[in-house]
Amino acid sequence: MVFSLPEGLPRGRFVRLGAVEVWVSGELPGDIVELWPRLMERAEVSGLYPYLCHRDALDTPLDLAEVDAVRLETVLAADFAEYRRRRLPSWSAPAQDDDDDDLPEGVAPWPHDPGPPFESWPGLAAPVPGGGVGDAGPARAAARTVEDVLRTDPYAYACVLVLVPARRSADVPAVTGWAAEAPLPLLCALLRSWEDRFGARVVAAVGSDLYVSVARPPLDLPHAERLALEHVLSTADNIVDDPPTPFPEYAAGLVGRTEWRFWWD
Repeated sequence: MVFSLPEGLPRGRFVRLGAVEVWVSGELPGDIVELWPRLMERAEVSGLYPYLCHRDALDTPLDLAEVDAVRLETVLAADFAEYRRRRLPSWSAPAQDDDDDDLPEGVAPWPHDPGPPFESWPGLAAPVPGGGVGDAGPARAAARTVEDVLRTDPYAYACVLVLVPARRSADVPAVTGWAAEAPLPLLCALLRSWEDRFGARVVAAVGSDLYVSVARPPLDLPHAERLALEHVLSTADNIVDDPPTPFPEYAAGLVGRTEWRFWWD
């Protein structure tokens, strides 16, 4: 079903993806950063969420029943137990100095990762209430992320603006059939939970990179450590593994951070 469009959009067309239709701009709007907050605020009523991606990234939608079926706490508890079982030997035993002798000249050894400070699944990170210090609201936080993506990602200007009919921003990757190597049902279940707890919004998928804006990030390290574990269990390759980043360092970097980036190789 074709939906009515907001004012101020460039030329575009409707594209059918399975049982849904999305609107795709002919080119990236020049005023996209200024346009984004208006589209986001309207989306809370209209259900049309703005999204940046490459044209060829639109594919067969995932049935949202698969996302609905994910029991997040149960899945993450089991996944952490298995993750800890596999990683514990490397967390417990730093690399030997002999290994450093085999490195090419000028290449620093990988830093030792002590892993998360949890022996069992600690539960989801607590939500951050709205209206606190630094909370500009999801629409403004998303606009800042759009600006940052366009400034830093060399492939972002090949993206188009897509308006996606969805129940919530977190479902946009599923509705558009984003085809990275991510476990999409689990990822969207996490995104839904992050949307509720941190004011997160899906902003863009540039190739295998997913960008998420955050209106209410964690403000202290213990809080960020729990959230960092959730990021690890998303299976994204760039979380602590590429480039190698000790878990405490990754967690500390989430304190106050209003943009999260995930990618799958």
